[in-house]
Amino acid sequence: MQSQILPSRAALVDRIALQFEYGQNLIVLLGTSGLGKSYLLETFITDKYNDFNKAFVQVSAQMTDVQLMTQLLEQSFNAPLIDHNLSLSQNYYQLAQQQQCGACLWVIDGGRHLSEELIAELELLSKNAPNVLYIMIASQSKLPFKDAVNIHLEPLNIVESKQLMGWYFTSLPYDEDPVFQTFLVEAQGNPSLLLAWQPSEQVADIVVKDKVSWRLQLLTLLLIIMLLIIGLVYKADMTQWWENANRQIDEQVLSTAITTEQAIENKPQQLIPPVSSEPSAAVIQKPTQDTTNNNVPAIVESLTESTIVVEQEKPELKPITKPAQTKPQNQIVKIPSNWYLQQPENNFVIQLLAVTQQQVGNEFIAKHKLKSITNTYQTKRNGKIWWVVTTGSFANLNEAKQALQGLPVGVRKNKPFYKKISKIKQEIARVDQ
Repeated sequence: MQSQILPSRAALVDRIALQFEYGQNLIVLLGTSGLGKSYLLETFITDKYNDFNKAFVQVSAQMTDVQLMTQLLEQSFNAPLIDHNLSLSQNYYQLAQQQQCGACLWVIDGGRHLSEELIAELELLSKNAPNVLYIMIASQSKLPFKDAVNIHLEPLNIVESKQLMGWYFTSLPYDEDPVFQTFLVEAQGNPSLLLAWQPSEQVADIVVKDKVSWRLQLLTLLLIIMLLIIGLVYKADMTQWWENANRQIDEQVLSTAITTEQAIENKPQQLIPPVSSEPSAAVIQKPTQDTTNNNVPAIVESLTESTIVVEQEKPELKPITKPAQTKPQNQIVKIPSNWYLQQPENNFVIQLLAVTQQQVGNEFIAKHKLKSITNTYQTKRNGKIWWVVTTGSFANLNEAKQALQGLPVGVRKNKPFYKKISKIKQEIARVDQ
């Protein structure tokens, strides 16, 4: 990948690659002038599909169809013999029979200069090429393709606009600079306009005050000192209150006290039951009666009563055993693909669904009652196993189009498309790699 690329542009590169993986062989990147289409194309051809034969051509108004055809074929094949009397598709078919070039990736910049004849040839090759051929074209306006996927290149937001300018300018103005803010808004996320910034001419002479003033720091210090003083005062008040409470309790105890001689003279003769030798866990005593009239016999009687011992039983602890954990076995069951391997490579099928979970594909087939007319194969994309559901095997594209119209409405909502058996065989071979 190139040294620097914005997050939104990197996500768009991955999205284009994903569209190719899903079977779209022709993609047109649309965007106004200056949005960075050429930079994105260079990033895509540098970072993606390193094992493909790549061709990058920048079309201009002075370039003829023959020159464009020559550059594409020379970058895709090894020393090709090109017949200028034949079309691009005819030359491609002849060269493909003479030498095995493998999968190809064509990236064309300046699609608005393409002629209608060359557009028709590129669309024909994207559908019927004898090998894997991905074509990506950048244009300022929509091109007259019938089955191409159009992807629009959006302008940059404010955050990415400042990030792009930070890569090319050593120092940028403060965000509070009105001239700089107006420039960002008027540039509308166009990279070419953003990089035309002139620091010496478009900066206002303003002084930005310190965001954290000394007044705020002084106020914070005063608040902390105030909290400390409140804490010390509260602690002193609590200490005084605790001393007064203990003094009142001592006075209440002394007011109900009696001498030893008084207690012996008025002590009733009672038998004291033996105290249990077992350890007690809790002791419950009867509350003393009112001692306002200094009833000495009642006080002595309350002192000589035996205590009631209540023993608490300790709960029995049982060991807790954890159930043995069993690790789920995420094993992928490889399904047979002999049916696809037996089909002619030039035949077409209709791809109905592609999912990463086999159960989802089975439910889809059962829901629409397609078990008798569908086949499923496995392939690997981006390190994951995919299950692809197809139907039919047609000798030409017209038969496949007629069969597509006969599918249930619920199936056609998923936008099924056509795929050649030769490409499916290549995808099946990825599983064993």
